[in-house]
Amino acid sequence: MNQCSNDATANMNYHSANNKLLKEGLLTLLAKDAYRYGKFTLSSGMESSHYVNCKPVCLSGKGLILISELLLREVESDSCAVAGLTLGADPLVSGVAMLAAQFSRELNALIIRKEAKGHGTGAWIEGPSLPKGSKVTVLEDVVTTGASSLKAVEKLRNEGYIVNSVIAIVDREEGGELLIREAGLTLKSIFLLNDIADKANVLSK
Repeated sequence: MNQCSNDATANMNYHSANNKLLKEGLLTLLAKDAYRYGKFTLSSGMESSHYVNCKPVCLSGKGLILISELLLREVESDSCAVAGLTLGADPLVSGVAMLAAQFSRELNALIIRKEAKGHGTGAWIEGPSLPKGSKVTVLEDVVTTGASSLKAVEKLRNEGYIVNSVIAIVDREEGGELLIREAGLTLKSIFLLNDIADKANVLSK
């Protein structure tokens, strides 16, 4: 049974800002600072003409504010925590948890290691301990194949947490959504790759 007791109606103040303006601001930052067109090899090993590295935006103050606002709006109201695979999700889960606290919403941040801790407890997950059965929402910067998201989900479920959804900044639409859905999850994305590529094209004119 899920252990969180957030009152959804009491935690909606962060919806007061204009969603369209937030998305437009973030889209512009991503198109300018995260997107490149050329010839690239992705972390999946795939070749692509489009490259999106969200870190320059996630690690800027303005960018993280916009990202945290937009991600928090999509997090399930009964989630106890947001989590993701290091390194890409580190600023995302931290930013969302901090913003949630500013609106008196109890939402912790969990970071999943790529390898188990080599000393001490040998833990895979860093962050506050949650009761088994707690609901956790996974955050991702860019979804390509969905493999990193599913690794995070696997480690969380192994700890006894409930995971139903993944929220991404960008979905490259290269099979990740299907793989995530086949694992019994839903994928929500703020942007698709084409959104960013189109915006970059407009800005370059």
